[in-house]
Amino acid sequence: MTVPSATIERKLRRDSKRPVWKEKASPGLQTFKTLFLGLFAIAIIIPILVVVSTSLADDEQLVEAGGYVLWPTHPSLAAYKALLTGPLMFRALGVSLFVTVVGTLIALFVTITMAYATSRKVLFGRPVIIGVLFTLLFAPGLIPSFLMLRQLGLLDSVWSLILPGVFAAFNFVVMRAFFMNIPRELIESAEMDGASDWQILWKIVLPLSKAVVAVVGLFYAVGFWNSFFNALLYINDQNLWPVQIILRNYVIQGSQVAADQLGVGVSAPPQSLKMAVVVIALVPICLLYPFLQRHFTKGVITGAVKG
Repeated sequence: MTVPSATIERKLRRDSKRPVWKEKASPGLQTFKTLFLGLFAIAIIIPILVVVSTSLADDEQLVEAGGYVLWPTHPSLAAYKALLTGPLMFRALGVSLFVTVVGTLIALFVTITMAYATSRKVLFGRPVIIGVLFTLLFAPGLIPSFLMLRQLGLLDSVWSLILPGVFAAFNFVVMRAFFMNIPRELIESAEMDGASDWQILWKIVLPLSKAVVAVVGLFYAVGFWNSFFNALLYINDQNLWPVQIILRNYVIQGSQVAADQLGVGVSAPPQSLKMAVVVIALVPICLLYPFLQRHFTKGVITGAVKG
């Protein structure tokens, strides 16, 4: 029985049809997407622009605008000069940078090694996973955590801002799931060539896992940079305050009280000082993301090659 050529052509066209998400959108749908994404971008950009503009505005324009400025007519850096000439701001930036960099590196090391070890077929993997998942349901209490850090002598220490956050169960679960999807043939071939577990991890698994490492690293970095509650609980020495504690003092206590407490000369409008602290706390983490975005793309392309 001979199959008509028209039937064969229809079947070939149906089998070769691209997925829906790869098809070119219609002009109407493309216009809707453009308008929606444009409005979404505006909703994000305008608050950031208001914060930056307010930090650069003078007192007269702030009074006329009611406290918030969309665009400064006479921009001034007086608020930033007042903050950066204070004795604690540079120390706070140094503390936050140290906590973020060191904490992220330690957290990535702990998470990567635990995720890789439990992704292999070993006897101790299941109890470890159960214990980690248990922490997702039952977080440690505030008082036991404080008593433990006091017993360890970590109060008024920068390590009290790092050690409590070096492991997150959610990041562990995400990274372990990614490691388990790596082709087992690659690991088995490396084992046949005599590679150790450390060599397999650092030379095979991690180069294929740049995407998840970048994502988890960004999660940890943002968490360490934005964390202020641990400093509020464990740090009494002002010299060890991170930037977020200074930002909290300006937002909650008011610019005049916070400036007096931090030794900052108030030569700028209080609202400008408050917004300047927000900008200083926001800029470093915003500068970090473009570098990680490059690794996101490279990691996804590399990790997508399956043997």
